[in-house]
Amino acid sequence: MCADLWSFALSTYTRPGVEAACLRLQEQGADVCLLLCGAWLEQRGVGCVPERVQALQQIARPWQMQVIEPLRRVRVQWRELAQQDESLAALRERVKALELDAERQLLARLEALVLGWQSGDGVGQPQWLERLATEDAANLDPDALQQLRVEVTGT
Repeated sequence: MCADLWSFALSTYTRPGVEAACLRLQEQGADVCLLLCGAWLEQRGVGCVPERVQALQQIARPWQMQVIEPLRRVRVQWRELAQQDESLAALRERVKALELDAERQLLARLEALVLGWQSGDGVGQPQWLERLATEDAANLDPDALQQLRVEVTGT
């Protein structure tokens, strides 16, 4: 089990099928950083209650909307042009690196929030993935969410 959220996110993302599942969920509007945090909390047995879900969302949403998504839009917008322009391709790679750095910062902010939440604290049920995906649940691919769950929890 990974002690910190960043290491957990990296090791989880490299498991078979997880990257594809995360990209599908992201395309459907899910905040993958938030879902990975939820999976980490679930694996640690931290209880899931509405107040905790809300606290995580209050940190994630503004950062996602104001920092990560604008970088992602530029990177995606430049994808086709960058295939024919080496200079633009190099700039696009720098934007991609910034996007990853922004995601790492978000994960660090989320981890800082949850440090006081004890594993096995008996509060609520560890159903973080469903709760954090609730707002987008109607639009999210249930198979992708299940793939993430299986790779993280084995269930």
